[in-house]
Amino acid sequence: MDTSGWGLPVRRLERDPAHGRPSSWAARVPAVAQVLDQGWDLGPATVLVGENGAGKSTLVEALAGAAGLDVRGGSTNTAGMGGDAHPDPLAGALRVRRGAGAARWGFFLRAETMHGVFDRVHGSRDDPDDFHAMSHGESFLSLLGTRRFSGSGLYVLDEPESALSFTSCLSLVGVLHDLVATGTAQVVVATHSPVLAALPGADLLVVDGDGLTPSAWEDLPLVAHWRTFMDDPRRYLRHVVP
Repeated sequence: MDTSGWGLPVRRLERDPAHGRPSSWAARVPAVAQVLDQGWDLGPATVLVGENGAGKSTLVEALAGAAGLDVRGGSTNTAGMGGDAHPDPLAGALRVRRGAGAARWGFFLRAETMHGVFDRVHGSRDDPDDFHAMSHGESFLSLLGTRRFSGSGLYVLDEPESALSFTSCLSLVGVLHDLVATGTAQVVVATHSPVLAALPGADLLVVDGDGLTPSAWEDLPLVAHWRTFMDDPRRYLRHVVP
């Protein structure tokens, strides 16, 4: 009997047969269509990389919503605080298969909406820190150092590098690695950062017109572009700077 993934919060994301196929534009994105048609089996750590518009954020948002997290971002505790979120039609058409005995705790970190989360939790027991007194990057780092990012559960992150420096991205890799090492935590990251894509042991998936394609770190188009740019920025800048 295959027992791999039994303890993971999300072993598989798949279309819920009780719902029809969603008619939204998202269902026509190749990576999303692949998940709807074939399902998506997840391991302890997964990193999605790809160009803007490829479907990375759409997929992680749908995963978070299907797992019971607020698609606006936040923890299991903050779901529903500050009014109900607008329903995600894609998440509503999907279901998750959980591992046996998996934790129900989770956190969805969306770079673009985190200050809205801080507004919703301000003054509550889920807000021991004054995040609004910090810079964008400082609030992220403070968040990563709290109980919200510790222990068993599902941790979904959408482009967290937008608020972080290079060294802070390295620190985030360490946090995520420590979470996965517990054996009961699961992380899923959508990113444009080659640093976060280097998360040890993560399944790397390129999100593009072909859907979801496994890749090694050194074969990622993202890594190739950054290597070439750092070697000679002029090779790229001459196309955009007169």
